[in-house]
Amino acid sequence: MTLRLHDTATREVRDFVPLEEGKASIYVCGLTVQSEPHVGHVRSAVNFDVLQRWLRFSGFDVTFIRNITDIDDKILIKAAEQGRPWYNLAYAMHRELDRAYTALNVAPPTYEPAATGHVPEMVELISTLITKGHAYAAADGSGDVYFDVRSWPSYGELTRQKLDDMEAAEDADPRGKRDPRDFALWKGWKKATEPETAAWPSPWGPGRPGWHIECSAMAGKYLGTAFDIHGGGVDLRFPHHENEQAQSRAAGHRFASYWMHNAWITTAGEKMSKSLGNSLLIPSVLERFRGIELRYYLVAAHYRSHVEFSFEALEESAVAFRRIEAFLDRVRDVVGEIPAGGMACSEFIEAMDDDLGTPAAVGAIHDVVREGNKLLADGDTPALRGNAASVLAMLDVLGLHPQSPAFTAGGSEQDSRLTEAVDALVRGLLDQRARARAAKDFAAADAIRDQIKAAGIEIDDTPTGPRWSLGTEKL
Repeated sequence: MTLRLHDTATREVRDFVPLEEGKASIYVCGLTVQSEPHVGHVRSAVNFDVLQRWLRFSGFDVTFIRNITDIDDKILIKAAEQGRPWYNLAYAMHRELDRAYTALNVAPPTYEPAATGHVPEMVELISTLITKGHAYAAADGSGDVYFDVRSWPSYGELTRQKLDDMEAAEDADPRGKRDPRDFALWKGWKKATEPETAAWPSPWGPGRPGWHIECSAMAGKYLGTAFDIHGGGVDLRFPHHENEQAQSRAAGHRFASYWMHNAWITTAGEKMSKSLGNSLLIPSVLERFRGIELRYYLVAAHYRSHVEFSFEALEESAVAFRRIEAFLDRVRDVVGEIPAGGMACSEFIEAMDDDLGTPAAVGAIHDVVREGNKLLADGDTPALRGNAASVLAMLDVLGLHPQSPAFTAGGSEQDSRLTEAVDALVRGLLDQRARARAAKDFAAADAIRDQIKAAGIEIDDTPTGPRWSLGTEKL
């Protein structure tokens, strides 16, 4: 297999050549835990979860790091507005994020470092930059430390911008900067407006790290001075990733060999965000759709494609996935438990190796399902068993295995009893329908079917008898 990746830095599709044979190292910028996660937030996690799953499926030993930013200007501001400690807000929102990831079957990273746990590494990296002449402490007594962008001739190479064309960095008071585009590595404690708990000791006085230095320090801590892939949302390319690369390489680190960025989820053509007021919180979406359906919707689009979110599109996507589930249910009625260890079809492998081409990969799964339906009709049980095992294997690569604990666990006893009760009622109606058909009273049989369908339940007449499932209309 030869995995080809679109490298955002070079704007080329390149063969993936790891720094160490058989191993792959990935660093993904996680979220700033300032508020509840919305659909746009979780897309990056889902996309890079697919990347790590595919690399592992392809035989790589993967070290996957996804950080958490738990100290930041926005966190301090929101916490103050809510009258709560900043760390209380960060902790609560981190737990909300974990719940969202779990609901969408996002596998835990190898490590998930938090910024507040790595301040000593950040101080050390800043000191190195000062020693090398690429950073300076502000002369205004603020305690701020800035990266000197003009000291690094390659600044702007990731996003292919010229320094003089860039806007000023708005991350600190510009009065202490040599150049308006210099960005903050360390922010001196503002005693009048910031809590004492938001300050750590440093050679430049109490304060806290700037956003960009956090990721450089944590990547270096867990992956070393050079690693394979750095990922994140396309909105992070500038200034965050540009600044990460500049400060890391200025410190003497090779840093990332490949850069990958997922595109936005938009509503009305605009990036989904809290500031625009168009965000869709994960718990609200999950009241209408299952986590596996939302994940299918996100996976079915290529990671570099912008997605215009709508509930209508999500519904169409959910219906498509339910067809796969219905096929697997019919197979189990015939062959029993579907064996694990199935093989992915060549079309799926080719699609995934082509820059994680999930749209074509999903199409390949549906093609295999269509073949399986023919095998069901023909009664070819041995071939059917292998066909269904292949479907499950490919779904698992995409994090869409219906039996994954994330999708099967968590239902309450009351939910289970409700399902059993509905099943008993529907089965009773189906028995009445069967008796009406046997008596050739087709009008009565059709009336019962219409009654069931009006309740939002679909009936599928299979060779082994009728099956019911929730239809496309939400109850």
